[in-house]
Amino acid sequence: MIGDIDFGAVWLTLKLASVVTALLLVVGTPIAWWLARTRSRMKKVVGALVALPLVLPPTVLGFYLLVAMGPNGPVGRLTETLGLGVLPFTFAGLVIGSVFYSLPFVVQPLHNAFEAIGERPLEVAATLRASPWDTFWSVAVPLARPGFLTGAILGFAHTIGEFGVVLMIGGNIPDKTRVISVQIYDHVEAMEYAQAHWLAAGMLVFSFLVLLALYAFSPQPAKGGRQ
Repeated sequence: MIGDIDFGAVWLTLKLASVVTALLLVVGTPIAWWLARTRSRMKKVVGALVALPLVLPPTVLGFYLLVAMGPNGPVGRLTETLGLGVLPFTFAGLVIGSVFYSLPFVVQPLHNAFEAIGERPLEVAATLRASPWDTFWSVAVPLARPGFLTGAILGFAHTIGEFGVVLMIGGNIPDKTRVISVQIYDHVEAMEYAQAHWLAAGMLVFSFLVLLALYAFSPQPAKGGRQ
């Protein structure tokens, strides 16, 4: 059965995923909008950097984030100067690592949704003297709502299932950095298969429900054909 330590890992994971998803929407929205609208030569470079976690081994990303946020890294020096201490092996460090690792899962659906809007609705808003800011919030965001929903679901689910990055940055501290995936690993390593089964089965059901939600809420293409 699930014990108090397991419940602590579940609660910490849900807390982490909620905070990270909110930050991903804040950070990912302007990036996706820029990628959808810009004609800059840097578009492909930025797009490749955003998508890098899709192909980069999580331990590699976690290692370089650990170095950057450590006491000798540039981010670590900055946080220590600001009196914040170092971020590795803290909840804040987990949040930053998770944002980097899950960023493409939010940016890409938003990017596709913004591109699907087309130029016409934005041009109509401009003819009505709407400012770029008003056009974005009144036209682009409502039309891109499916992309926001998909990005939020994928970002939340991907953060829930992280292992390599969170283990490298957060370690294995109960009630502080030990998330569900690390807790499952600990149970298996200790040959506590019954406890691992409960958590793993829960993750399996959760993953299925996420995919079901994506399929259920994804807009269906219009069917053509003769009448």
